[in-house]
Amino acid sequence: MPLLEARSLTKRFGGLVAVDRVDLTIEAGEIASLIGPNGAGKTTFFNMVTGLYRPTSGTLVFDGHPLGRQRPNQVTKLGIARTFQNIRLFKNMTARDNILVGMNCRLRSNWYHALLRTPGMVREEEAARHRADELLDYVGLGRHMGDTVAHALPYGLQRRLEIARALATQPKLLLLDEPSAGMNPRETQALTELIRQLRDDLGLTVLLIEHDMKVVMGISDRVHVLDYGRKIAEGPPREIQHNPRVIEAYLGRAAAEGAAEPAATTRETG
Repeated sequence: MPLLEARSLTKRFGGLVAVDRVDLTIEAGEIASLIGPNGAGKTTFFNMVTGLYRPTSGTLVFDGHPLGRQRPNQVTKLGIARTFQNIRLFKNMTARDNILVGMNCRLRSNWYHALLRTPGMVREEEAARHRADELLDYVGLGRHMGDTVAHALPYGLQRRLEIARALATQPKLLLLDEPSAGMNPRETQALTELIRQLRDDLGLTVLLIEHDMKVVMGISDRVHVLDYGRKIAEGPPREIQHNPRVIEAYLGRAAAEGAAEPAATTRETG
């Protein structure tokens, strides 16, 4: 059974069909990419998976659980976490506290325990702080930066902190929305290595939206391509890179000549 399966998944906004009868499966332990021109429906697909949007029609199943009517917090508890194209950290909180917020869905203590400062609550709080420091180390920030306010971190480290916060929810599936956006080549290479580590070390399944074709072709086991809300291709990276429909819709002449850079597009984000 696939970890994530979409069948005839559709999302309409009035007369606009953002996602049009998409069939898509993600296998456990896979690194997959979802690519396509701006406006192809990629982020809308992510938003349906994470409970921000309800599908208009079709089915969406994660790890045997039907999705589509769950709230985002319920989806998180099932084991799906995400990052965003535009970083959404709590900018005025410390790096450690951002991770602790992500951990909240897995904590057992409630307001009553916090009010009384019960021994169990204190132990859980200490364990959570220790785990937050481990995650800071794992993503490359280092626990010494735990007290740094998020907005004071360099851009590349903010990206890594957002991944650490997602990991704090203990996901099975991690959705990354343009994780390399705004990064320089060195940062992009380091991030690519981190994503591969997430799968190899933690056994995570990863689905990413990404416009940097060097990242997509270098890290993906399988690539899915959307255009105007419809899936037009899927397959291994090399096959996708030489697919005539994908070249025409997205990759452009540069890819056909062997480069891995997408042509400029003018459609709206999505």
